[in-house]
Amino acid sequence: MAYDLEEQEQLASLKAFWNQYGNLITWILIAALATFAGYNFWNRYQASQAGEASVLYGQLQEAIVKKDAALTARAAGDLESKYGKTAFAQMGALAAAKAAFEANDLKTAKAQLQWAIDHGDDEYQSVARLRLSGVLLDEKNYAEADKVISTGVQPQFAAEVSDRKGDILVAQNKLAEARTAYEAAYKAMAKAHPGRQLVQVKLESIGGTVPADPATETKPAA
Repeated sequence: MAYDLEEQEQLASLKAFWNQYGNLITWILIAALATFAGYNFWNRYQASQAGEASVLYGQLQEAIVKKDAALTARAAGDLESKYGKTAFAQMGALAAAKAAFEANDLKTAKAQLQWAIDHGDDEYQSVARLRLSGVLLDEKNYAEADKVISTGVQPQFAAEVSDRKGDILVAQNKLAEARTAYEAAYKAMAKAHPGRQLVQVKLESIGGTVPADPATETKPAA
């Protein structure tokens, strides 16, 4: 009988607790379930977007190989308008810009690179800025070419920025400043960097000297 009484007291306490807090608990559970469902939906949506974007990116690559400018532009435009938040759209803009540049369509190349700058992640923006600077350099728009890479480029691209600045300065016959820029680029590049030898050639061609690597410098006798 004592057990029954204790059980009844516990039941009464539970009912009182539920009357006071049950509605709140129910809403918390509903909110948690809704959040979980939303998270799962978003993951599925993102996966679906990436899958569709990858197919379209493949079509873009095929169009580039075929040198079909109209299809390339259409595929790049679809990637940017429908899947602009995916990496495929950013890669597509860079690829379409390269194809346009090689076809001497500088207007389209600049437009695609500007889209990558405006919508891309940090690294894609940096690459787009460097490439846009190169297009502007070809157009002899030196001030704008320098401006594009003077801000917004990630630190890991410092060597490439110095290299490009050297190119811009050489084009303006500012050789002393160009040598300083190329020296900075050379120092910032690892020995295995594919562009290091080219920077050396450019530096030496304007009367510069390759900076000695700290590891190979002769240390003074003790």
